[in-house]
Amino acid sequence: MLTDMRVYADQAATTALGEAAWKAMEPWLRTEFGNPSALYEEGRRARDCVEAAREKTAYLLGAEPREIYFTSGGTEADNWAVYAAARRGAQAGKRHLITSAFEHHAVLNPMKALEKEGFELTVLPVHENGVVRADELAQAIRPDTALVSIMFVNNEVGTVQPVAELGKVCRERGVLFHTDAVQAAGHLPIDLRSLPVDLLSLSAHKFHGPKGIGALYIRNGVSLENFIKGGGQERGKRAGTENTAAIAGLAAALEDSLVGRTEKDAYVATLRKTVQEALLLVEASRLNGDSCKRLPGNLNISFQGVEAEALLIYLDMKGIAVSAGAACAAGALEPSHVLTAMGLSDEAAGSAVRITLDETNTREEAEYLARSIAEAVRRLRGMA
Repeated sequence: MLTDMRVYADQAATTALGEAAWKAMEPWLRTEFGNPSALYEEGRRARDCVEAAREKTAYLLGAEPREIYFTSGGTEADNWAVYAAARRGAQAGKRHLITSAFEHHAVLNPMKALEKEGFELTVLPVHENGVVRADELAQAIRPDTALVSIMFVNNEVGTVQPVAELGKVCRERGVLFHTDAVQAAGHLPIDLRSLPVDLLSLSAHKFHGPKGIGALYIRNGVSLENFIKGGGQERGKRAGTENTAAIAGLAAALEDSLVGRTEKDAYVATLRKTVQEALLLVEASRLNGDSCKRLPGNLNISFQGVEAEALLIYLDMKGIAVSAGAACAAGALEPSHVLTAMGLSDEAAGSAVRITLDETNTREEAEYLARSIAEAVRRLRGMA
């Protein structure tokens, strides 16, 4: 059953390093090695590279360069936003936090840790389609609310949240609003000049940039304490020698990902349609998440009576890489908290697979995915 063909269909977990990112990074991995904090020529060149990348990243997000802080990735950016905003609120006597039931653990776990420190936490429900409602957020906000954190796009089902509406609710009530945009940046247009967001996290490896680099947008006028203390890098806000190569790769990858985005999305939507239509013909299958308000390449389907782990192992031997829930939670025995928050039973959540495609996938791969997954489900059901 082993095959020489490999189809990578887990683009929401991570993506291959793109050519644009590699070209931007290569000099800083080989011949250019100066410390950006150094005053001599090698250091000045590295500093110029970092600041040029900051300017490009800011431009692509509709932000100002001084609002962009580079981090080690989305998890650090989320942690910084949540912890620093919570402590900022506590100084003003505000110790109430709001998030949703299907956030990434990079937001949920810090929130729960803060709850143990004495903060109050309200977890908003998500409905069957995986959307947080603005009216329910408005009802949850209190005079002592310090922070609201709702993700831009869900990592498991691809649901796009009404971030503009949610941010407007927060802005009208004077509450800081953070959005984890790790799955959105590079895939959706983000214009922070008009979007009512105070804090936004992103990660390069989700849009064909390098791993280990991300950024936190902090709106001008919002003051947050340092998350990592040490030297004076990132204008004194984030200590540690800047990873010049990775920073250059992030900016280049973000720019490249947004070029021709409309055409890329239309193409990817046709790939998803090919797979989705075939798999929903399989008996006792169901689509998880909103059928329209989702990223074009995200497909999450449950197959009744089939354990997702068994299906993934079978597909891997057929040369197919997909996931069950979030890659960050791989190995966990519990059913997906995202799917159970949307009302799925533990059994239905445990039979769900996530297929995520992008413009690097081919029509041939989509057709192979559709055939192979349908065949695998039938075989596994026959073994039960």
